[in-house]
Amino acid sequence: MFVQATIHPLSAPPPGSVKFFDLPGENIVFQTIADRSGITLFEPAGRFLVGVIEIIACLFLLLPFTRRFGAVLAALVTGAALGFHLSPWLGREIPVSLDPASTQTDGGMLFMLAIVMFAGSLLLLVVHPGKIRD
Repeated sequence: MFVQATIHPLSAPPPGSVKFFDLPGENIVFQTIADRSGITLFEPAGRFLVGVIEIIACLFLLLPFTRRFGAVLAALVTGAALGFHLSPWLGREIPVSLDPASTQTDGGMLFMLAIVMFAGSLLLLVVHPGKIRD
């Protein structure tokens, strides 16, 4: 999910859904947070910071000796995402467009994905063997 949300390796990504390649002010999630909170640093600076942390978490998850740290990093990122989803700044249902006339939302799909990613990160912390100490 982190790779899909940051660089979107597939062709023709949905507009407003890729952290690194959306134009400033076009990312739906971070622009919604910036608009509702009044803190303009969320878009684009916060978006790029979160994207870099997600890519670092991906790299750590790929390597067996850093996998637990990657799981911690992923749990922190998705935990923060859940916090924003439960706050009035973002909400559980994300608008599918930045057009103020549009009332269509994602139906909570991004919120559910954050829950699954958070649970998967915590599960990886439990099942991945740590360093055995004598």
